[in-house]
Amino acid sequence: MGRICTGLFPLWYHVSRNFRTGIFRSVPTAGLLGSRGRTDTILNTRKNLTEPLGRWLCTSVAMEETLRKGGSKKGKRETSDSAEQAGPSKRAKMDSPSAPKDKSHHNYKHKVFEPTRKTVGFDQVMFNETKSYIENGLRKVHPYFFTFEAFAKGRWLGRTVMDVFRSEFRAHPPEHYEQAIKMGRLKLNGECVKLDTVLKDNDFMQNTVHRHEPPVVADPVEIVEENDDLVVINKPASMPVHPCGGYRHNSVIFILGKEHGFQNLHPIHRLDRLTSGILIFAKNLETKQRLDAQIKGREVKKVYLARVMGEFPEKAECDGPIFATKHKLGVCRVCPDGKPAKTSFERVSFNGKSSVVRCYPETGRTHQIRVHLQYLGYPIVNDPLYNSPVWGTERGKGGIEGLHLNEILQKLVKEETEKQLTGAIPGDNAQATETRSSGPEQSPSEHNLDSQDSVEGAKVKSQGVTESTDDSSTVDPICDDCQISRRDPTPKELIMYLHALSYEGEGWSYKTPPPTWASDDWTED
Repeated sequence: MGRICTGLFPLWYHVSRNFRTGIFRSVPTAGLLGSRGRTDTILNTRKNLTEPLGRWLCTSVAMEETLRKGGSKKGKRETSDSAEQAGPSKRAKMDSPSAPKDKSHHNYKHKVFEPTRKTVGFDQVMFNETKSYIENGLRKVHPYFFTFEAFAKGRWLGRTVMDVFRSEFRAHPPEHYEQAIKMGRLKLNGECVKLDTVLKDNDFMQNTVHRHEPPVVADPVEIVEENDDLVVINKPASMPVHPCGGYRHNSVIFILGKEHGFQNLHPIHRLDRLTSGILIFAKNLETKQRLDAQIKGREVKKVYLARVMGEFPEKAECDGPIFATKHKLGVCRVCPDGKPAKTSFERVSFNGKSSVVRCYPETGRTHQIRVHLQYLGYPIVNDPLYNSPVWGTERGKGGIEGLHLNEILQKLVKEETEKQLTGAIPGDNAQATETRSSGPEQSPSEHNLDSQDSVEGAKVKSQGVTESTDDSSTVDPICDDCQISRRDPTPKELIMYLHALSYEGEGWSYKTPPPTWASDDWTED
């Protein structure tokens, strides 16, 4: 830039001289002598036009000279002696920890309180929150205190804490949150709050709750293959892959971390919570990206087993687009507006009532196999969602549209609510797509609970773990689950007859043994 300006300098000098001469030649002498104001206007006009250009060109020439003298120090600003002795900037002084805080105005964003936990994924501190145990064929978790954390959202600003909890968090009645605030369970920027505290920008909220996790089957998580790049497991049914909904310590990720020492795993594909079988994790991003490319390019051959109602034909195929209904149950259906999907089927056996079918999904849509089997008229025998009686006598064969679909969704919600109230079976809405994330799950950060409950028999430990001295479940006076007695579901009620049998790609192949329900001589009890 400096060289260009140096070359233009003579041209600018010539133009400015001629421009000045032209102005005086175009104005009569009498006019100039007779009107001093007229003369000033003309001179100022020339001056205003030429001086900025001159200053710009001179500055560029000076920069060129500086760079030439500085040698090869390209792109670096020359620091003057006065600048070195000037000291820190005004903003640096404001950000200095030792500087006095001026609370009269805050023109830049700052965080009054920052979470101490800033790591991504899950670690041993989280795994030690509570303990698991086996009872009646189920894996259970001792109830424990857990702190949910979040910065105040934009729509919360200017509203009181109680107003936000009353309108945004409806899992409990307002009286529950009032009592929790009075007990110090809710904190704002690390301090207890009042009911009428108004939320401001960057406020950091912490809500400590007493968590009861649903039980899962006690089948072990078997390691099929492990090397420097991969971990391949045989996932039991009823377990979500990542923490979601009411599940945390009863998720595959936590069980692998607590019992096998694996951390920061990357899931390669997804399995529904109720589905068992092959589940592949990458130990590093390079392996994940390589396998992701194979799956997206449809280079991976996937084989599933399912037991369906009735006598399935020898071979069948379904290419109905799958549309995810916007509903809290996550119900999907075949719909022209859905995403392209294709599944091929072939019958393995038939025992007079139900058939074992081998499924070959070419795409990976949510609930794809389950939805396509329902659409063909052969839903999975114990599918709690797509083989529910609310779909009618044909169980949704051929698809359902219009007002009838809305009625079915309402009935499914009612059915799900009744199951959860009785405690018979945890619902199927614990995010069947919980493994969609492409990296290690980001869990909410947690902090030490520095308040002690005055409840007899309960202790809040330093890592948010609550256990009684005799290793039995603790009781929280404001916890709704502590006041309700639910029967345990049977292991049979927690599984679905859908199993990921094998996954095969370029240079690799992993397979699990078929489950007992897939044998030819199997009969339902």
